[in-house]
Amino acid sequence: MPKYEEIANVLRERIRSKEYPPNSLLPNQVCLVEEFGASRMTIKKAINILAMEGLVYSQRGSGTKILDHPFIEKDTSPANEYEGLSHQMKRRQRLLTSQIIQFDVEFPAPFIQEKLMIGAEQPVYNIHRLRILENEPYILEHTFMPVHLVPGLKKEHLLTSIYDYLHQELNLHFAGAYRAISADKSTTFDQEYLNCAKTDPVLEVQQVVYLKDGQPIEFSTSRNRYDVRNYSLLDVRSN
Repeated sequence: MPKYEEIANVLRERIRSKEYPPNSLLPNQVCLVEEFGASRMTIKKAINILAMEGLVYSQRGSGTKILDHPFIEKDTSPANEYEGLSHQMKRRQRLLTSQIIQFDVEFPAPFIQEKLMIGAEQPVYNIHRLRILENEPYILEHTFMPVHLVPGLKKEHLLTSIYDYLHQELNLHFAGAYRAISADKSTTFDQEYLNCAKTDPVLEVQQVVYLKDGQPIEFSTSRNRYDVRNYSLLDVRSN
């Protein structure tokens, strides 16, 4: 794990435990450089991770403020981060595993053709996974990927990290993603795999991930328990 992620983990835990209380200032970068034996650039990267998560806000000349975060008891992810759940949880030193529910190759329905910008005769992977965080059901993911863009995908990649396979073995890198977040009623599928009650709402996130040439490589839908996970977007004004 990179040094800046290790430092971010330590600082995040201090914020969660209120060792650094809300509305106080994070120790300045000179102090953190000395404490962690790291460069100023490494400290800055660690603070940037916390800022992405909505935990702190840095303003030149005023230091880095610990935000009074109303969602800190829930697992919160930045709404604009799309490098994958495995990467997020590895960075936070949390145990994430996967259960494969479905892994097929099929011809895409018209809706999937539209989302992935492919033809009716271009096969796709149809992947259903339950992501399990520290032995508790966490997220239901339903993912479609074009086979010609992701050749050789195997169950072993699904059990670990599909994105690691894309980045490290296929040398594919993302340019961006589009996300739509909405509330929905729990389905029998949610109730079975996420241990939802019939009356529980779920948070649904639809996502299209794009390669640098503009080609969609993934369309996915994730189903999140309302009481377990949420998404944050830090929107601050410079004036």
